Amino acid sequence: MKKYLSLILAAVMALTCLFCFSSCKDDGANDLDYIKEKGTLVIGVTEFEPMDYRDADGKWIGFDADAAAAFAEYLGVKVEFNLIEWDSKEMELKNKNIDCVWNGMTITDNVKAAMEVSNPYFNNAQVVIVAADRADQFKTVEACKSLQFAVEKGSAGEDAAVANGFKVTEVVDQATALQEVAAGTSDAAVVDFLMAVATVGEGTGYAQLTYTCSLSTEEYGVGFRKGSDLAAKLNEFFAAKSADLKAIADKYGIGDYMIAK
Repeated sequence: MKKYLSLILAAVMALTCLFCFSSCKDDGANDLDYIKEKGTLVIGVTEFEPMDYRDADGKWIGFDADAAAAFAEYLGVKVEFNLIEWDSKEMELKNKNIDCVWNGMTITDNVKAAMEVSNPYFNNAQVVIVAADRADQFKTVEACKSLQFAVEKGSAGEDAAVANGFKVTEVVDQATALQEVAAGTSDAAVVDFLMAVATVGEGTGYAQLTYTCSLSTEEYGVGFRKGSDLAAKLNEFFAAKSADLKAIADKYGIGDYMIAK
């Protein structure tokens, strides 16, 4: 009987080890093989001009969208875009609803703890957006503390607003934050500088808005599942295709802020 019990225990331990090994494989270590086997690279995005947004035909365009499509081609797979809620990005990755977060994502300690992050590829900042005809009144952080801010939930903009003592209302994304200010339902917003460059001021869709003070400086990275071998592959792609990526950045008017590879 003891012999049979020992055999049963050994079998249970073997199955446990196999389960643990499979779980470890699922943490991202073999993502490159996983992506190639299924034939698609699924990108988690929000509406964020000039990084990820849709043209009149509904096609995803922008620097990140174009670069992601080029990376998928580099891997020999197709690209797909999945619209996500920003504060759920880690769970979307873990559940394999997406394969990476490529959406002007600020590299923070929390992001690095939750994801495998690529080398930085853009410089950015968080800036205050207000109506252009009121901009002279809100050029300092202290002056802005009287305003009600719209901020993207779970974003670096929200972190910067809270850190500076601003009164905030959470919205689903940065595009909505701009809409709130344009509609007058919020006094101001905090958004990425690169978004502000592309979307507010003269000649843009929000000519009546402008940006004033900067709250923080930061860098963008692409996030994969923790331990993913895709991060190193993307770094390889960044180095090999730096000239092509610079041309894409220039097309969207943000080439000056790209980090040289």
